[in-house]
Amino acid sequence: MRRGGAASLLALLAAGAVQAQTVSDRGLSYTLYGTPGLIDMPSALSAPDGQIAATMGRFDGQVRTTFTFQLLPKLSGSFRYSRIEDYSLPGARGSVDDYFDRSFDLRYRFNDETEILPAFAVGLQDFLGTGAYGAEYLVATKTFGDKIRVTGGLGWGRFGSDGGFDNPLGVLSSEFDERPALEFEEGGTFALDQLFRGDAALFGGVEYAATDKLTLKAEYSSDAYERETELGLIERDSPLNFGLVYRPLPGVQLGASWLYGSELGLTGTFLIDPGRRPFGPGLDPAPSPIRIRQGDARAAATWDRAKIPEATIGATLQQALAAEGVELSSIELSDRAVRLRYTNTRYRAEAQAMGRIARMLSLGLPDSIERFTLEPMQRGVPLSAVTLSRSDIEAFADTAGGTQALSQRLVLQDAGPRDGLEPLPRVDDRLSYGLAPYARITVFNNDEPFQVELGAQLSARYEITDSLVASGTLRQQLYTNREDPELIVAEDDEPYPVRRNAALYADQGTTGIRDLTLAQYGRLAPDVYSRATIGYLEEMYGGLSTEVLWKPADSRLGLGAEVNYARQRDFDLGFGFQDYDVVTGHASAYYDFDNRFYGQVDVGRYLAGDWGATFTLDREFENGWSVGGYFTLTDVPFDAYGEGSFDKGIRVSIPLDYVVGQPTRREASTSLASLQRDGGAKLRVDGRLYEVVRDGHLNDLEDGWGRFWK
Repeated sequence: MRRGGAASLLALLAAGAVQAQTVSDRGLSYTLYGTPGLIDMPSALSAPDGQIAATMGRFDGQVRTTFTFQLLPKLSGSFRYSRIEDYSLPGARGSVDDYFDRSFDLRYRFNDETEILPAFAVGLQDFLGTGAYGAEYLVATKTFGDKIRVTGGLGWGRFGSDGGFDNPLGVLSSEFDERPALEFEEGGTFALDQLFRGDAALFGGVEYAATDKLTLKAEYSSDAYERETELGLIERDSPLNFGLVYRPLPGVQLGASWLYGSELGLTGTFLIDPGRRPFGPGLDPAPSPIRIRQGDARAAATWDRAKIPEATIGATLQQALAAEGVELSSIELSDRAVRLRYTNTRYRAEAQAMGRIARMLSLGLPDSIERFTLEPMQRGVPLSAVTLSRSDIEAFADTAGGTQALSQRLVLQDAGPRDGLEPLPRVDDRLSYGLAPYARITVFNNDEPFQVELGAQLSARYEITDSLVASGTLRQQLYTNREDPELIVAEDDEPYPVRRNAALYADQGTTGIRDLTLAQYGRLAPDVYSRATIGYLEEMYGGLSTEVLWKPADSRLGLGAEVNYARQRDFDLGFGFQDYDVVTGHASAYYDFDNRFYGQVDVGRYLAGDWGATFTLDREFENGWSVGGYFTLTDVPFDAYGEGSFDKGIRVSIPLDYVVGQPTRREASTSLASLQRDGGAKLRVDGRLYEVVRDGHLNDLEDGWGRFWK
């Protein structure tokens, strides 16, 4: 699937937020930290499962931008990027005008609220970062009627700094009595020696839902803002905060608060529910009806080939399916069965394309043909074979529960041999091209926290054969706010700067080749797929990439191996190369956990020559949304890696049909990384095999089967 950039993703997030009704519990809102709670203090509430919240909170020189995802009904995670004016961490060398901080949170809710018991939750704030916002808490929340909600909690770290008392966990071990001093170093590591250590303090508050759109709040904060008051950044005259939250539109929250007797705080939150489509079932064009055969026609042994030649059937089906966005490549006909190989170019769910094909076959095939075998392809490679009974299709087309009944009758196998298939001449254009604007946004860089590049790009693709494709992208930069970057050279034991000079490509490659490749896809054996890509593989590297994947159509497990030779390109994005080259490669394991969670582990060598492993976990939704996280650990020491200590981040993919309502396989994807440096850097190659083949395999077909009749 084609992927867009961060700018497209931000636009889709905004569009989805305005249209998504995401909060069912009146009064649930987000704090200045971007987590469900009061004003500055957390509560024990959880957002609806799968909800995404993007929050910006600001007061007196502090700006916190937070991305929070409800991973599971009781577990949420947050990634926060903050700016504090004229701030430095204790023990840090020197001071800075603006301090930029990246942090991660986790929160787990133990139970649902009942008529008697409140909801209880435990949270770790900034447990993976510098620790500037480090805090832990236990919190309980209880609702009274449909208007009042009360929260009380016990905090440590920042949340134990005002009104603190001896740690009650000290009865378990004296190690809980003292909290080690915060060590800045490079950040990004687990501060296990600080969790639930040191003084504890109580916090709490109350929320009043005045209307469905307006909530009033008051809280007692246990955060003394010790470092901020020491530096004279804020005045903390009172532990009491007061605020309100207003919801002008579904999925939008605006908040204002009076903080600590001296500061005005403002928040804005966009809420997205990936499980809910703005256009309901979508705006897909209506499918063709199912033609029901008569009983005597079903029993026919053959058809009159003189009246309906096989060539006529193939050509007619090819033309009809082309109107549905399906490219029919070959067909095999017998008296009782038909087998098709085709490429779905329009529908995100392969099952939806199968439903459209089944309808066309019921309309256009002789009545004696009872068995339909559909073999979806991508990049010229057959992915699987799904066999359906025509009688079942007729019986379940307009029956309650028919979709599920049909899924239980289908037979899924590996794609059959090429023998017997009659190729059809292509009716579509092998050459496709387009001119479009592009935007590249870089955030979370300490020197330039928000960088933007705008321009136009010309993309072209030519299918020499179904499985041999030449493609390329030419870019023309029109605007950037980047300052002139300097060449970064590795010092001491630092890894070679395989990614840190990325700004030079934007600076010198104002007109240049983003990528230019020739890719060959194939099947080496049943269940074994291959790819070889040569050329200018990405913006920074060219070379050769080869890959093999074992992935049975009915298996949750996939195993792959990739070997690449990569050479660094010149900064001007022309045809030249620099001196640095490297052989990289990974052994990979992919697993579908059957609840829309997909895991991936890659073990091998990275661009800087370092060895290690990358762990990825994605949660996907029925409508195509995907939210996940990853981290990479290699033999590059944390201090040599630099700020952030190791590579980690969040990635999000949004299908375009979620917003526009029309069927398309396009999507916008981006990663929110804490800070990418050189350790753990992978080559970026389009069309890696697992993402190409999985659409036609068992679990993806099952997940999308609800769209078979759409």
